[in-house]
Amino acid sequence: MIHLNIGSNLDSEHGSRFDNINLSLDLLVGSKIMIEKISNFYETPSYPNQNFPKFLNVGLIVSYKSNYFDLFKKIKLIEKKLGRIKAKKNDPRIIDIDIIDFKNEIKNTKDLILPHPKCHLRNFVLFPILQIDPNWIHPVLKKNTQYLIDNLSHKSRIEITRLKKNVKIQI
Repeated sequence: MIHLNIGSNLDSEHGSRFDNINLSLDLLVGSKIMIEKISNFYETPSYPNQNFPKFLNVGLIVSYKSNYFDLFKKIKLIEKKLGRIKAKKNDPRIIDIDIIDFKNEIKNTKDLILPHPKCHLRNFVLFPILQIDPNWIHPVLKKNTQYLIDNLSHKSRIEITRLKKNVKIQI
């Protein structure tokens, strides 16, 4: 199983944060990445600078026939196509697509660390996973999603909102 997380906290020439995420999903499908499950949209304050616009995120379970590095390259091309510009860490961005877990593989390369090195600390990753794959186990920590959520700070557990709005894609 492959888990991705997509986030946006800036409008773009393509439209709103919602539009950026929806377009990224269309581009993933066009890149032969099969979407199996998608969470609702979740909204969180921008971290660490809460003066930046709020983030929208969705979690995905996808299938992909090739390896993690090919998937990583496709994701970077999609981000570039949507207008992502590499800026300072944690700055606002049009789109951010992260590989959270690639078939439970554990990798540490100069370009990519699997599973995502901070996924267990991020509410906007864990809550969508809990929604779409409640039995997921972190490949390194060997802990389930609910355990990881329970170990987030109280603030982190309450500053996330699950929106009723869903993505505009048929899976």
